[in-house]
Amino acid sequence: MNLQDQLGALESSLDTLLQTAAASVRTSVESTEAATPSSEVSPDEPPALGNVREPDGSAAPAEPPGLNEPPTLVVSRPERNAVEMTIAGKTVKLSPEGVSELIEQLSNVRASMTVEQPTGIPPGWRFAATKNPVMATQKHANGDRLLVLRHSGHGWVPFTFSPNMVIELYAMLTKK
Repeated sequence: MNLQDQLGALESSLDTLLQTAAASVRTSVESTEAATPSSEVSPDEPPALGNVREPDGSAAPAEPPGLNEPPTLVVSRPERNAVEMTIAGKTVKLSPEGVSELIEQLSNVRASMTVEQPTGIPPGWRFAATKNPVMATQKHANGDRLLVLRHSGHGWVPFTFSPNMVIELYAMLTKK
């Protein structure tokens, strides 16, 4: 299975999971409504399952216990060159290429989020460092420098530095 197939399978599994959950809620609501006689709900009493009413008096969908909890993600490593991700019973197996694509996509999404990464290294943070990474550089017309480092886990990680930051970086790396 190639990378696109694996990503498609993951997307399909998530879509199927959401559709199954929605169908399960509909089926539970329908079976509960069919089994429960219709009655008025007193504003002083908590409504029974199947008799839930919205503030405007219309029937609200009842949720079976546990369905309002988010599905859990389970990550396992069944073999050296594969990772399995299971969400609510749906499993997708990723190859190294699939893991790299997932890391890249998640990294792009995380970079666009408004809650930023911590500015300092958190205490107890664990990491896998890459010694002497392969790197590439590029100079931009405005004087900025692009430095791309190849991390063994994260893949190619790009950084852009202004001319002043290049000087600071050089000073930090050559400081005794």
